[in-house]
Amino acid sequence: MLTATDRYLARLIALPMLGSFVIAAMLFLLDKMLSLFDFVAAQGGPVSVVWRMLANMLPEYMSLAIPIGLMLGILLAFRKLATTSELDVMRGVGLSYRRLLRVPYMYAIALAIINFGIVGFVQPLSRHAYEALRFELRSGALGASIKVGEFTTLGKRMTLRIERSKEEGRNLQGIFVRAVSRNGQSVAVTAEQGTFLATDDPDTIIFRLRNGVLVNDGPKYKTPRILSFSSHDLPIDLPQIERFRGRDNDREKTIPELFVIGKSQETPPKLKDEVRANFHFRMVEVVFMLLLPLAALAFAIPPKRSTSALGVFLSIIFIVTYHKINQYGESVGALGRIDPIIALWGPFLLASALVLWMYHVLAHRPGGQPIAALEYAFGKLGKQVVRLLRLRRRRSDALPDAAEGAA
Repeated sequence: MLTATDRYLARLIALPMLGSFVIAAMLFLLDKMLSLFDFVAAQGGPVSVVWRMLANMLPEYMSLAIPIGLMLGILLAFRKLATTSELDVMRGVGLSYRRLLRVPYMYAIALAIINFGIVGFVQPLSRHAYEALRFELRSGALGASIKVGEFTTLGKRMTLRIERSKEEGRNLQGIFVRAVSRNGQSVAVTAEQGTFLATDDPDTIIFRLRNGVLVNDGPKYKTPRILSFSSHDLPIDLPQIERFRGRDNDREKTIPELFVIGKSQETPPKLKDEVRANFHFRMVEVVFMLLLPLAALAFAIPPKRSTSALGVFLSIIFIVTYHKINQYGESVGALGRIDPIIALWGPFLLASALVLWMYHVLAHRPGGQPIAALEYAFGKLGKQVVRLLRLRRRRSDALPDAAEGAA
């Protein structure tokens, strides 16, 4: 049964946790959105594909945004309790830190299960869908438009250039087309206007040209044949689009698939190292979430009579740095230089020891504050910076006065 204190803590944690989660996810998406717009525009694809690609990237960003949201939610809640002296009251009535961590661990366990589902099952499938969209965009399967003013190759034997496009591509003007058949015959066409029309054959379209000139040449012709026309239908065979690969990449495999491949005796050693490294990377990222309540509590509570937000800054550095170390460990383990278990679980044990030490200092040493030394050092540094700025301002103010006196 949850007490009134538990429900109060749950409300304090929920709002900053959700806010931090949404902000972190949006920052990741906005950063990716700019590069995707550039990529889609360069490929001449429709803008709508950007939103589909972002939706497929969302699970990957959620796997990092969830731990950040959990850390900041718990940290900001306990920081508020500490700075308003509510935490002293709770401690005074007999609530230990261990008891106060009941609700944070409820959040941590629930979010760890959700994150396991994301990194283990949703993220591999969405990553494959994202790569499929990139492939289809490059191959033209998504209806990439013909770029105005540039030569566009359709298949291996046709080149097309359009000067102007009106009515959203329904009215094309200033057209040049050159096609070469397999027997060596070539057709060059210039026309004032043209329109693409669909046919019953999905692999063929009709390019209806108006008011132009057609030049037909070939090995059997002594001189090219020239024809002026008011309307001419030019059939165009659409190039065959290569099918996208299957989920061959280890990052696109689910957790059970990675486990089976890693245990199989038929798996090549290089592939086995990559699979095992990716498997342990995902598992260690999920298990690490169970340490976040302890770390957030240690970073949240500032020294007495201090309102410094250094703990918030350090917590973000801590979680992002650990994530980057895990990425490096995965890459080293995938190369076979270090066993993936050592490369990934070794840093986890070191991080666990650091977090447990910080919690022990806070919870079991009277007046203990694990980041007190850093708070003191940063406080001294801040005072020195303020003093230097004031001194520089005084000198800059004194220079005009000295110049006026000399004048």
